[in-house]
This record gives sequence, structure tokens and C-alpha cells, in this order.
Amino acid sequence: MLLILRLISESFRFAVVALFVNKVRTILSLLGITIGIFSIISVFSVFDSLEKAIRDDINSLGDNVLFIQKWPWMAGGSDYPWWKYWQRPEASLNEMQELEKRSNAAQAFAFMVGTSRNISFNTITIDNVSINAVSHDYVDVMPFDLEGGRYFTPLESQSGRNVIIIGAEVAEALFPNTDPVGQTLKVFGLRMDIIGLMKKQGDNIFGNSNDKSAIVPINFARNVIDIRERGTSIVVKAKAGVSNDELLDELTGIMRSIRKIKPSGEDNFAINQMDIINKSFDQLFGVIAIVGWIIGGFSLLVGGFGVANIMFVSVKERTSQIGIQKSLGAKNYFILLQFLVEAIFLSIMGGIVGLLIVLAMSVMVSNFSSFTLVLSLQNILLGLIVSGTIGLISGFIPAWTASRLDPVEAMRSGF
Repeated sequence: MLLILRLISESFRFAVVALFVNKVRTILSLLGITIGIFSIISVFSVFDSLEKAIRDDINSLGDNVLFIQKWPWMAGGSDYPWWKYWQRPEASLNEMQELEKRSNAAQAFAFMVGTSRNISFNTITIDNVSINAVSHDYVDVMPFDLEGGRYFTPLESQSGRNVIIIGAEVAEALFPNTDPVGQTLKVFGLRMDIIGLMKKQGDNIFGNSNDKSAIVPINFARNVIDIRERGTSIVVKAKAGVSNDELLDELTGIMRSIRKIKPSGEDNFAINQMDIINKSFDQLFGVIAIVGWIIGGFSLLVGGFGVANIMFVSVKERTSQIGIQKSLGAKNYFILLQFLVEAIFLSIMGGIVGLLIVLAMSVMVSNFSSFTLVLSLQNILLGLIVSGTIGLISGFIPAWTASRLDPVEAMRSGF
């Protein structure tokens, strides 16, 4: 144990001496390691932070929620058979009501349809506000927080009252210094009473937010717009203990029955879930990771040659010292390990500099933008392990060369 500690101590001392005695040579040689670790860890830090933000936004919609719609969620492009899906009927309110009667696996159902309208109060008008018309149980399926006011009562939802819940940005624009709850605004050409204010959410990673939106009862909306042609959705939340696959199988069977699709017929509806989006992002993140390794790999390769160069020079400069050590009884493995540990220390120094640059970048990005960039402990350990491994590989041949020197010839070289 004492031998190992002595070995590490001496190797660290030699690495520090090499850094300070030959500053320019060492810094230039380690620059490749620094750039390589910065490239890999910065890509992975962005990758991890972006992935967490996306996963959080997706999961906030509910991982146990399914969407019955006309269009399936999949990548578009030339292979997307839009002409086939275009002919499908929209999901209807009657179908949701029939599903509620027959389903045993669902906890709650909600019907929703989206549109955009101008909202005005006195002389102030906001253009293209997202209006979601929803059935009463929407808040149970897609919950959201209220800053003030309340949700629709069953009577307001059933009778289609002129009531509305607005987002934070809508409230700030129309009522900058006034509590909006209890006020009256105009939308669809009709006066509507504000009964609730949604809590400020901010944009998610997709640029979406409830802040510039409003919610109205579906039975109100069907009196002023044709909801059959507007991209409707039946949103279904699974009961506790029921998997998405179980719920999907049940809903598929019921929908086929409702629409009287023959056993050999193809579904004319789509049942979408968040897992589809997650799988799409898995492919994207896989590509990003590969690109990060390729970019960083070239820099690490250059850095590896730099470390090997330093170690060859170090062996040359300390040849007589190696001869003295071996004449005093130092074994070949001791000399080998001494130079290997020194190479690893030098590489880790370059890696630490790269990690510090990533840390500084993450602090700046997090402070000066809405995106939170985090240098995780996992990525720090990855950077140290990769840099140490490069040092081990790069330093092996010089260390092996040093360990095989003849002590007499080595000491003679110093005279």
C-alpha cells in the first residue's frame, strides 16, 4: 500500500514538474485532450439537459393518457400516407359518451377541440389566442393549476354558459393592473364572464404554453363553431394499475365496434400516446450522441498523440534517472507504472480544464437564457474516465520503453 502511495505521489510530482518546466510544450500537447473532453461533455450536457426538459414536458401531459384522433403521431414527409388519413372521420362527442359507457379500464374521458380567435376587452384586442373547447372532465384528464378563480361547474359545462378561463399572458395584456376574475371580455362575437385564471407556466421546450390560451365549455363552443371539422380529440386517462397497452386494446375494440368496422377492416382512427413521441426523440438523441463522440474523438486522438509525445520526451530526459532507480533495485513494473500514472495525471489535467470550460458555459447559458444547462456528476465522471483512459493508452508505449531500459546504458547516457 505504501509503495502504491509513493508511486502515485512521485508520478503526480513529475506530472506537475512537466507542466511547469515545459509550460508551452505541455499545454499545446494537452490542448487536444481539453478540446476533446469539452466537445464530448458539452454535447452530452446539452443532450442530457435537453432530454430532461423534453421528457418533463412530455410527462407533464401524462404518461397514462391516450388520445383518440384522426391523425396518427408519426414523422411526416413523403412516406406519410396523409391521403389515407385525410378521409377518416373526426372523433366525435357521441363516440366519447359511448366509450364512457363501455370502458372498464379508463378512469376519465375528456373531449376537446382547438381553434384560434381574437379576444378583446374595451379597446384592447389580442390576436390568435388559442381557444380550447373542452368537456367537463378535462381537468381530471389534463390537470392544470389556477392562479385565481375556479373551474367550470357541472351546470356551466352542461348548459354551455358564456364562461371562460384565461391564461396568464391574456390576463396581463387585457387587465394589466386588475384582477381578471369577474371581468367580462369578448370572443366569438359574444360577451363571456371570466371565472378562472390559469397559473403562469412559461414556454415549454416545444414553445407551447397555456399562458396565451383560454378554455371554454364544449357545449358553448358547439353553438358558435362547427366542431366536427376542427381536429377533435378524445383524451382518455387510465385507471390506476391499468397499463397503456391494456387501455389501448380496450379502446381499439370499442372504437371498432362503434364505427362498425369489419374484422378484416383497417382502423379508421388513431390512438396516440406519449410513448410515440418518446421513441422519436430516442432516435434523435442517439444520433446526437454519436455525433458528439465523433467530434470529440478526433480531438482526443490528437490529444493522445500529444500525451505520448510528452511521455517520450520525459523518458528521454530522465533516462539516467531511470538507470539509477533500476540499479538501486527498482523493478520494471515500478518504472512502467510510474510513467503510466504520470501520463494519466497529465491527461486528467487536460480533461479537468475541459470540464471547467463546460461548467463556465453551463453557468452562462443558464443565467442568460431560459434554458437550464447542467453539468451532471455523471458527465464529470465520464470526462475524467475518458481523459484518464486516453492517458493510459497514450502513455503505455513510452512507459514500456522506459521499463525495458538497460540500467548501465541508461546511467551512461547521462555522462
